[in-house]
Amino acid sequence: MARSAARLQAETDQAPKPVKWVGNSRRVVQSFPEEVKDNVGTALFWAQKGSKHPDAKALKRFGDAQVLELVENYDGDTYRAVYTVRIADFVYVLHAFQKKSKKEGRTSKGDIDLILKRLKFIESLHER
Repeated sequence: MARSAARLQAETDQAPKPVKWVGNSRRVVQSFPEEVKDNVGTALFWAQKGSKHPDAKALKRFGDAQVLELVENYDGDTYRAVYTVRIADFVYVLHAFQKKSKKEGRTSKGDIDLILKRLKFIESLHER
């Protein structure tokens, strides 16, 4: 990790944006191993402070760097958390899951469809 969360806090004066959890994403992240939860929490904190964690990558198929994916490998398993900073006042965690397939390197169509559905839902909330 390039910078610690404490150092990031000291470097930025911006008040952290609230995190909002969509669907079952919070419960799923809470079920992750402690080390994975810590890394997801750190990446979300960076997003709250207006920065991008070095391990967070733009999720392909969403056209910009405002939908991000954090991929964590732990003890032979892969865990993913997808969040967006598209809505100016919040960080939304759209989806979290443990990757099942060892064959496929990319996010499954079902997961992408769920992320897209949740993203459209939160965008509709902010159009009003």
